[in-house]
Amino acid sequence: MSHPAVCLSIHDVMPDTLTPVTALIDRCRRHGWPPPTLLVVPGRDWDRAGISQLQRWQADGHPLAGHGWRHAIDGFGGIGHRVHSALISRRVAEHLSLDAEGILALMRRCHAWFGQHDLTPDGLYVPPAWALGALPLRRLDEQPFSMVETLRGIHSRADGRWRYRALLGYEAGNRLQKAALQVSNAVNRRRSPAAGLRIGLHPHDAQLPLAGAMDQDLARFSPRPPAGG
Repeated sequence: MSHPAVCLSIHDVMPDTLTPVTALIDRCRRHGWPPPTLLVVPGRDWDRAGISQLQRWQADGHPLAGHGWRHAIDGFGGIGHRVHSALISRRVAEHLSLDAEGILALMRRCHAWFGQHDLTPDGLYVPPAWALGALPLRRLDEQPFSMVETLRGIHSRADGRWRYRALLGYEAGNRLQKAALQVSNAVNRRRSPAAGLRIGLHPHDAQLPLAGAMDQDLARFSPRPPAGG
């Protein structure tokens, strides 16, 4: 059975994750998926070879989305940020250490980077750890991306509406994260894919405890039969 309402993305595309990202792309292809959206972190040490790889992926049909700037923080933005870091985001939710003006500046810088390297973002921006931070929704018109994705779903600038989509993830680095993701994924698998479902992969998921569940979901929700199947 195909599930056209399922969105598949690979997060944290950076110079030091290109090899595991390539392996995930191959894994998705084997399960019959079209090219997944790649969430690119611009503010890392990209060299010519890395940019060329992004250009090849885009030419192969992978939509490119913005994913923060550095995917790392220099400090915490307050107690709430510290709690979020401990429970969910570790030290990647850079929006949470910025005010609204800083967040808008980061998003604009992220968008501009693509054009500076002959790349075209597909209009989607996903803040690291899906944490938008202290940016009021009414101010999303002040940044250049047409869609912004958070844990809640996807917000469209065109009509100001949210499209709720359940989310499946597998980045379980410890027992607590594994247990939390198993519960969350079990709940979200029960939702109708026709209502919208997101599958978010991270570069090292294949080496983490939920790798088997990831493969099962890639097979279950694949929009077309696997190649050779």
